[in-house]
Amino acid sequence: MSSRHHNQLPNNLPQLQNLIKRDPQSYCDEFLQQHQHFISTLEIFQLKPSQYSKSLDEMIMFLAQVAHCYAEHLTDFPQQLKELLLRHSTVLDPTIRMSLCRALILLRNKSLISGVDLLQLFFQLFICSDKLLRKTLYSYVVSDIYNVNAKHKNGKLNRTLQNFMYDMLKDSNAIAAKKSLDVMIELYRRNTWKDAKTVNVISTACFSKVTKIMVAALKFFLSIDPTHDSESESEEENVMSKKSTADLLLGNRVSKKTKKRRKRLNRALDVLKKHKKKKRPACVNFSTLHLLHDPQEFADRLFKQLQSSSEYYDVKILMMDLISRLIGVHQLFLLNFYPFIQKYLQPRQKDVTKILLFAAQASHDLVPPDVIENIVKTIAYNFITERNSADAIAVGLNAVKEIISRCPLALTEELIQDLAQYKSSREKAVSMASRGLIQVVKQINPNILNKKDRGRLTEAMQEAELASYGDTQAKSYLPGAEVLLEELDSSKVTEDGKTDAEGTAETATADEGKKQTENSDDDEEEEEAVDDEDSDNDGWESCSSEEIEDESGEWVDVNEAAKEEDSTKSEVPKDTKTKQKKVKVSKAKVLVKQELEEKKQSALQISDTRIFTEIDFEKINHALVKKQLDPVQKRKRKRADEALEKELAPRKEILELSLIEMIHKKRKHDKEARLATVQAGKTEREQFGKARPKRNPNASSTNKEKKRNKNFMMVKHKLLGKKNKRSFREKQVALRDALLKKQRTMRK
Repeated sequence: MSSRHHNQLPNNLPQLQNLIKRDPQSYCDEFLQQHQHFISTLEIFQLKPSQYSKSLDEMIMFLAQVAHCYAEHLTDFPQQLKELLLRHSTVLDPTIRMSLCRALILLRNKSLISGVDLLQLFFQLFICSDKLLRKTLYSYVVSDIYNVNAKHKNGKLNRTLQNFMYDMLKDSNAIAAKKSLDVMIELYRRNTWKDAKTVNVISTACFSKVTKIMVAALKFFLSIDPTHDSESESEEENVMSKKSTADLLLGNRVSKKTKKRRKRLNRALDVLKKHKKKKRPACVNFSTLHLLHDPQEFADRLFKQLQSSSEYYDVKILMMDLISRLIGVHQLFLLNFYPFIQKYLQPRQKDVTKILLFAAQASHDLVPPDVIENIVKTIAYNFITERNSADAIAVGLNAVKEIISRCPLALTEELIQDLAQYKSSREKAVSMASRGLIQVVKQINPNILNKKDRGRLTEAMQEAELASYGDTQAKSYLPGAEVLLEELDSSKVTEDGKTDAEGTAETATADEGKKQTENSDDDEEEEEAVDDEDSDNDGWESCSSEEIEDESGEWVDVNEAAKEEDSTKSEVPKDTKTKQKKVKVSKAKVLVKQELEEKKQSALQISDTRIFTEIDFEKINHALVKKQLDPVQKRKRKRADEALEKELAPRKEILELSLIEMIHKKRKHDKEARLATVQAGKTEREQFGKARPKRNPNASSTNKEKKRNKNFMMVKHKLLGKKNKRSFREKQVALRDALLKKQRTMRK
């Protein structure tokens, strides 16, 4: 009976923990007894901290669980655990060290220890050579900082931890510095620390002597997409976003009906409704490169490190990529960077397409044209030559196209005329790349092209103005906004208000359009015949009725002046013809200037009196593309508009490698493509091996078909019986074969 009533609470800590949480006051004496036992055990443990103590491990977790019940008695308990970890962090037993960290996390959840002290302690524990501990601390640090800043930003905590991490990145321990960098990068991706200070602290890691830290920082600036959605959704939101109301109702319908499942369904539907109603504020995402305080100094230091670096080639590629992006985004001056990458511009160089991409990214209007001109000539001499393959020539032409689109003054007239001749190459990749280059030059400066390469005069080519080096073209209106004013004017005229005269005029213009499209081929043949006659007549000149080029080399539209000519052209002396030509050119110039001035005034008017919406910007962009596509004299285009719209799309801030590696050629079919062609061919013929259809579709199945569909156990006895019953002749043949086989083996 004495053993039955013996108090076992001092030895049964889980039971005592449960009783204390229910009634703390009644078990205060038992708690104080355990607390004194913990203090004595801790003093003994500090003599040999590398040994494992099971009693201390259990006591630490017990006190952490009941610390909120006796906060006045355990005021020094968190500090004791922190001092133990700081003093013996590297020599502690892994199990004891993990228990101490878990106990501190419990105290942090009960608000018995400040978050700053705990997080700083955990950052210092990253130096421990315990992979499981580092992984646990990393996940807790990220989740804790994210939860603290979930509802509103805690500026004081963030500033303190960011300053502490700045010092941790300079730590001599590479593992601790790398983990601190990973924490900052993860918090940036979760939109918790997405500010300029975080980016500038991470930028200091680009100059680390440890390769892993430097590569992680470089990849952070190169791989993060500004439009990437944040990964800050909780697990509950992620689960509920994948499930819809219909899925929840369907799952509950086919399952057993119980009260527990009904409550669970209602709870899930409520969470789903809250998730749908929640309106997240619009978050403006900036690229990491835009948040740097001094990009010029950062690029200079990074380039100096690149010049004296002895790292692997892949690491140098990352550094060149980041420098080129900085130069292109911020329009920096780093003139020594171009000769540095110029030595890598060889067709046999590893990852040469990336280096061509870096050359294009580092090009902008403020770079001196002679510097970019050397890059362009190097690409032309090393890639765009007959001794290279078609792919190398196409890649070189694409690189020149991207460079010229960003620095138009770097292209000379002689070089572009030579590169334009590749449009007649037999290789499709080369010809398409050359045509793309010609298309870009037509937008920028069509006067340096040969007349046959310019194509038909468009409105965009009329308005094109090549600015000199350092000159800025600031406009007080939005180009293309006159389209909105035209839509406003046309919307005022309704279909009910049209007069008969207007209707007849519309039908007449429609008929003329049809006739013009039908006779377009005849017009082209007549124009070629006229050109041949003009080239054969010596001492005489003829003026085209579509386009004309004056002495300065600028294109002028003379369609209005050509209407005044007679249908039959008479031979005129040369002096008289020249005077008529000058008069027509001057008239055409005046007409073009008037038309452009009217469009500018319309665009200025609509820009000053209207706030543009997204739909308006789409219409304006469509009108700008149409200006580049449609010629001044309307004709049926031979090319598709969609292909040209892709080429004429606005240039992105950061280039993609596919723009340089865009090679037009017929690729080999993979397995899926071959199977698709095979399946498409099978539809045209009957299926091979298919059973013949029955003559009478209503007839029943035969015994043979029934036997084939029967279960094997039903016909097993018949099949086995046939195998056992062999005829006398079959037995003779089998015996003969066996004897012959035995005789052959004996001879060997």
